Amino acid sequence: MLANLALSWFDPSLLLLTALGTLAGIYVGAIPGLSVTMATSILISFTFRWDVNDALALIAGVFVGGVYGGARTAILLNIPGAPSAIATAIDGYPLAQKGEAGEAIGLTTVMSVFGGLIGILALALFAPLIASFAIQFNSRDYLLLGLIGILLVGSLSGESFAKGAFAGALGVLIGMVGLDPMTAEGRFTFGSIQLMGGIPYIVAMIGFFGVAEAFVQLHNLDLPVIRQKITRVIPRWSDIKRYFGLAIRCSGIGTIIGALPGTGGDIAALLAYDHAKRSTLDPEIPFGEGAKEGLVAPEVANNSAVGGAYVPMLTLGIPGDAVTAVIIGALFIHGLKPGPLLLVETPHLFWFIVGNLVLANLFLLIFGLTGIRIFTKIVECPKAILIPLIIVFSAVGTYAIQNNPTHILWMLGFGVVGYFMKTYGFQVGPVILGVILGPMLDENFRRAMLRARGDVGKFLWDFVSHPISLVLTIAFVLLLLSQTPLWKRWRLR
Repeated sequence: MLANLALSWFDPSLLLLTALGTLAGIYVGAIPGLSVTMATSILISFTFRWDVNDALALIAGVFVGGVYGGARTAILLNIPGAPSAIATAIDGYPLAQKGEAGEAIGLTTVMSVFGGLIGILALALFAPLIASFAIQFNSRDYLLLGLIGILLVGSLSGESFAKGAFAGALGVLIGMVGLDPMTAEGRFTFGSIQLMGGIPYIVAMIGFFGVAEAFVQLHNLDLPVIRQKITRVIPRWSDIKRYFGLAIRCSGIGTIIGALPGTGGDIAALLAYDHAKRSTLDPEIPFGEGAKEGLVAPEVANNSAVGGAYVPMLTLGIPGDAVTAVIIGALFIHGLKPGPLLLVETPHLFWFIVGNLVLANLFLLIFGLTGIRIFTKIVECPKAILIPLIIVFSAVGTYAIQNNPTHILWMLGFGVVGYFMKTYGFQVGPVILGVILGPMLDENFRRAMLRARGDVGKFLWDFVSHPISLVLTIAFVLLLLSQTPLWKRWRLR
């Protein structure tokens, strides 16, 4: 076991592949429009003739680096490189606006590695246990999980839950555009062929975050450039000790959510951020204005979800997220069958993957703490130069998704809508979360109704007649009640 665990540590070629994959993943994750899923899909076409260990080493590096990389542009430009970094931008960007981008990136790097190692530890110790729990989730449970995610947008939207709910509903509406997955009927397409395939969430993300932020910054062209403080990159030991308990709790959230098939780091980051906001009674800086708890929670959670996502993939043959779905394809190409027999027939492969993920996180710590000075120069660039560059890169990233020029028009349209939302106090993060969670809500609602054979009474009874569904239902009701004025008055008292 130990030999397989450390195989990639002492083989020079595997060591180099993991390092290159992690470094490339950081920069792929930092560029909006280039997803980790896209990168791993392209890699498979190049690595299908490679040895399976070489292929898995490179892919694991890209996966680990890519999940972290989205935080850099989220902090520096308020443009999340990946959906899992949406929550990071809420407090990371205000810190960059105060000149503390270097310290913010350093803190997220250390906490991301911590969360990643906790997720890998869970993978190594509790894979069969976590997988047996995750397989018990039904379609109604995923429906509840999605509804909880939409409800949580209220806590990410300042003082107005109504504005957050509206933004989340708008995102769900955008996510429903396209052909109905069951009937192939057009929904909200208005007869347009261009809308038949739906609107990719990356197009909406780039428009609402990147272009909208560029439009907002047009009002501030004359403001002096904020010089970033790069005197400290490695976070203070006192900060690490202070946020250690929060990091442990959010690592657990990320690992469990990552082990639920079809969820992934974006939902884990959202739930962790909400947990941090509810459990931190007296933060030094309010959430949304640069609270470090708002950096620690989502970054720990989305990186620990990587280890969690490997659990159902390796033990059940069920992908934990889109990236592990691609990795399953890579395993099949190399003649392996992910599932319960994988650990029995090829236990050495399981321990190789565990060791390789640990190595990738160590490289992430090295690469994540270097190059920060170069990255922070982005926000010191004059806005008259930076804003056109943001719009150009946003257009290039949008076009590269499907080589569709219509997506550029949608991106600009979402940018205009996002500009007015920001102007009138609406957060745009809930919109993107709604776009991502909308199809999951739709699919699992359909499945739950089919399971109940169209009987509304049985459909509702299922939510309270099964233990997991009952717990999630209670959580949903409590979250709803927590947004009422009566609850807020009681909490203040």
